[in-house]
Amino acid sequence: MTDILEEKSSLDSHTVGIYRTAATVKGGRRFSFGALVVVGDRRGKIGYGYAKSPEVPTAIEKAEKYAKLNMMTVPMAGSTIPHEVVGRACASQVKILPASPGTGVVAGGTVRAVLEMVGITDCLSKCTGSTGKLNTVKAVLDGLSQLRTREDIAELRGVEITTSDIEERIARGQRFMPVKSEGTTKMAAPVNTIGQDRGRGGGRGGRGGGGRGGRGGPRGGAAAQGEAASSEGAENTDS
Repeated sequence: MTDILEEKSSLDSHTVGIYRTAATVKGGRRFSFGALVVVGDRRGKIGYGYAKSPEVPTAIEKAEKYAKLNMMTVPMAGSTIPHEVVGRACASQVKILPASPGTGVVAGGTVRAVLEMVGITDCLSKCTGSTGKLNTVKAVLDGLSQLRTREDIAELRGVEITTSDIEERIARGQRFMPVKSEGTTKMAAPVNTIGQDRGRGGGRGGRGGGGRGGRGGPRGGAAAQGEAASSEGAENTDS
């Protein structure tokens, strides 16, 4: 199940980890870097590569090259996997379970990176044993290599297989997913207007101001104008 893809193919890469190692030589310590990269097209193709180099960019470039030379095809059931699988690599063990549409990828960072490069958007996972990134990636790929579609199993056994329980759950979950139709637009998200002038009438007035009254003062408007007129009348009387 190993395929070699052309360089012009649309592939996405994700750097899972960068490792630094040191070797003690006569002149001192010599450092080198290792890069673990996962490459996929998000449509069922996946591969990983690990390479070392004295420089980080060179190590990533070499790892991407190795990953493109070791690609595999993963059978999918919509946005999830056809059935439950358990992958193992050394002391790492990863269990991957299918999920209904809308569940999302419930996984750690390393497992999530591999599943997203494959194109799986709904599944559950559980890692046990060693959680090293390299062995975890190998365990996930070992589990994905065990996947078989209903048609493949029917052909191997020579029997006709009806709709599986996983397919029924997927069909049931798709009924509750929003329908995407042409010509529809998404609802506009709320806009943050904090600190912006909203264009309302006069702001808060001071004592007797035209807007809302200040501390302990009357509210603006007619009351403020009435007070101003009465004070002017009192001044004229005194004079």
